Amino acid sequence: MEKEEFRKYIEKECKENNIINLQEFEIDKLYTYMKEILKWNEKVNLTAIKEEKEFIVKHFIDSLTIAEYIKNGENVIDIGTGAGFPGIPLKIIRNKSKIVLVDAVNKKLNVIRDILPKIKIEDVKCIHSRAEDLAQSKEYREAFDCVVSRAVSNLTTLVEYMLPFAKIGGKVICMKGPNFEEELKESLKAINILGGKIEKKVTLKIDNVLERNLIIINKENPTPKQYPRGQGKPLKNPIK
Repeated sequence: MEKEEFRKYIEKECKENNIINLQEFEIDKLYTYMKEILKWNEKVNLTAIKEEKEFIVKHFIDSLTIAEYIKNGENVIDIGTGAGFPGIPLKIIRNKSKIVLVDAVNKKLNVIRDILPKIKIEDVKCIHSRAEDLAQSKEYREAFDCVVSRAVSNLTTLVEYMLPFAKIGGKVICMKGPNFEEELKESLKAINILGGKIEKKVTLKIDNVLERNLIIINKENPTPKQYPRGQGKPLKNPIK
């Protein structure tokens, strides 16, 4: 896909899915990022999505569905970022924000580190760590205005990883697929224990096909020091 075709297609998708209008330089950065990720994907398993139009919809448009809930200049941490989603698209359009990308697979972060200078982006830190370990660090615990994740973990597990990073008055945005209602009910106790309160749930249809559910949680109280638990306990033994 040439850049002009990319520009027309992503502008069309933004309009149809009520995403903010992109500036030309933002489109350039997204285009380069896509090309670089797909090139690296031949060597490193970054994404199962290889067709470019599908990449635009399922990575870029999906990531940008949460942009309206993040102010430019807010500090953001992306837990389980993988190939940089939603963190990198958010950084491109919220260029005054500092973004921390966290993943347990360092080879994926090394790809992002390689690409960042090519799209001329600063104030992005890539950290190779498990979320439960990093959340116990004084530097990162309760330090962020916004915590985001597209990780596929159960919601109860996910909020235990995410809420410890949010400062009081900050927010957590969990990006879930369809059929999440039962997960949400089961997570209410954990959200309360971890200091959060659900602000809203938003259901979107991307291209009238892909369902994206956003669970937005306000951080109202400090997270107790014992959370998140280590040794894989949030996954093996979720809070009930």
